[in-house]
Amino acid sequence: MCYHLRMDLQKYLLERKKLVDTRLERLLPQNGTPPSLIHRAMRYSLMIGGKRIRPVLTLAACEAVGGDWRKALDAACAIELIHTYSLIHDDLPCMDNDDFRRGKPTSHKVFGEAAAVLAGDALLTFSFEIVAASKTIPAVQKPALVSLIARAAGSQGLIGGQVVDMESEGKKVSAKTVEYIHAHKTACLISAAIETGAMIGGAKVKELSSLKRYGRTVGLTFQIADDILDITGTKEKLGKGIGKDVAQKKATYPSVYGIERSRAILEEKTQEAVRSLGPFGAEAAPLREIAVLIARRDR
Repeated sequence: MCYHLRMDLQKYLLERKKLVDTRLERLLPQNGTPPSLIHRAMRYSLMIGGKRIRPVLTLAACEAVGGDWRKALDAACAIELIHTYSLIHDDLPCMDNDDFRRGKPTSHKVFGEAAAVLAGDALLTFSFEIVAASKTIPAVQKPALVSLIARAAGSQGLIGGQVVDMESEGKKVSAKTVEYIHAHKTACLISAAIETGAMIGGAKVKELSSLKRYGRTVGLTFQIADDILDITGTKEKLGKGIGKDVAQKKATYPSVYGIERSRAILEEKTQEAVRSLGPFGAEAAPLREIAVLIARRDR
């Protein structure tokens, strides 16, 4: 890949992750808050780890257009709640049936299936409460943000992609179908995270257009990288089971293109994501670096 990292990205990610984790800790009801079971289950899945890439992208997009990341922090946390809810439900026996997530037993293994379903529901619902109640998000922006996030998480976004993913198991599908699954199941929420930060930061029309392109492309690369890692990665690094895509005959890029072509597409899309940030200068450096990191990651 021709693009080389030029900033201390790991330091940046760690600092932003700490900001997000601290805010999540304050926003979420404590374990002992009645009913205790649901709040313990919510906190368990949300706080056991995770890279926080989506909320970090929200903050980075806000800064890229000259905004104050502090105004976008609540929205960034709301995005992470939706992502975590999707993982809880994705791990359920009726879905992908995973026993581990982020190196820990999945929610339904710890709290039971019913509590896991409800914990996911509660996180999704609470995400919109956070946006609505936030004192840092301008009131005039809240309706548009709620609409944007809801669409990304709904039947024409994340859930829609999940449905087509399930329908495609065990079938020979086209490249178009795989791209639809990835664009909706994964890229929609990532793109919404970036667009959310840009909107709160006061992005101009052209800036928002460029960041939308970046979001859609980097969201796709994230899932292509996941597809490849399910074959080439290790359980120790990924914190979850591997080889399940092949075992369940999932619709993935490697299943359609093979590993080598999938890697080539991953590189092409990563360069496309970086090019989409052409109108920006140093203020978008974190976004450029994150695009490259997503393609190079081993976990």
